[in-house]
Amino acid sequence: MFELIAVEDYTLFYYNIILVTVVISFFHAFSLPLDDRKTTHTLTVLGYILLVFLVLYMGLRPVSAIYFGDMGRYARSFEGFAVGDEVQLGDDLLFTYITKLTASIMSVTMYFLLLAFLYVYPLYVASKKFFKEYWYYGFLMLVLSFTFWASGTNGMRNGLAASFFVLGLSAKNKLFRYVWFVTAVLLHKSLIIPTVAYFLTLKYTNTKTYMRIWFLAIPLSLIVGGFFESFLLGIGFGEEDRLQGYLTELDEAYENSKAGFRWDFLLYSATGVYAGWYYIFKKKFEDPVYVQMVNIYLIVNAFWILIIRANFSNRFAYLSWFMLAIIIIYPLLKVQFSNTQHRLIGKIIVLYFLFTYLLNVVLA
Repeated sequence: MFELIAVEDYTLFYYNIILVTVVISFFHAFSLPLDDRKTTHTLTVLGYILLVFLVLYMGLRPVSAIYFGDMGRYARSFEGFAVGDEVQLGDDLLFTYITKLTASIMSVTMYFLLLAFLYVYPLYVASKKFFKEYWYYGFLMLVLSFTFWASGTNGMRNGLAASFFVLGLSAKNKLFRYVWFVTAVLLHKSLIIPTVAYFLTLKYTNTKTYMRIWFLAIPLSLIVGGFFESFLLGIGFGEEDRLQGYLTELDEAYENSKAGFRWDFLLYSATGVYAGWYYIFKKKFEDPVYVQMVNIYLIVNAFWILIIRANFSNRFAYLSWFMLAIIIIYPLLKVQFSNTQHRLIGKIIVLYFLFTYLLNVVLA
């Protein structure tokens, strides 16, 4: 379907299509009030077009380890299972069994299309559960996230797992919520970190304390340096070889990854902290689901800050970043704070995408 797009231009074409989508959404936000019936109709149409485009464009991309990193490794694993390779204990079992099962019944092209669907569709469902008729804006914000494309075309296990975790957060039924959390962890073990944070925030709900912890993590990381990376490796946190790879080895799952204290990424993370503070304390937004998500974000992002100096610590940053879009947009789609709120949403969409476009296109 997209054969005319050269593989080296595939990612750039994607970001420019999303740029057009952002521009359309921005002007639409300035043309009608948020509660106008025409608004919800237009948003629904735009949302379904975006959903279909993402699944097809992401899922039918060319198989390339050069331009899509880990995609080549996933393809080799799929081909190995197709000729009889066995599942190895210690792998992310659910993802591995999905690969093994599909290798016997479909082509590698259909396999990546299925993975794209499993990555994107839960975010659509979660957006509808969270925001009902305004689901498009929530879904769009998730798509505009800095790591969305990389997590769907390169670090795919992380991406799938994160999508199911978001789906779990949106579930009102506790049983379904836990099922989706377990699914996320079985897809990628790293999701145990936000899952543990979820249960911590059930027991302790004081957002001010979590914010203090987040701010304290910054000087600790600056002063102590590599102690926390060494400590985690020393106590055998998770699989040592997997964690070693996350903390110290070359990994291309996310672009613009490098060692050192990343002030730019810290500022990116701080937008979620500011949003949580602004809505909860300034605007007195007391939605318990939102408060808990902010608390989870603060815990997991603080954990990342402690190991921010490690090479490619973006792997751990992603464990909070995939929630950032919801943290920023959630209150604006639940409560009307002003008569110009639709315009504010349009401005936030543009600003949020600017960081993504700057790092992934302009400075890439």
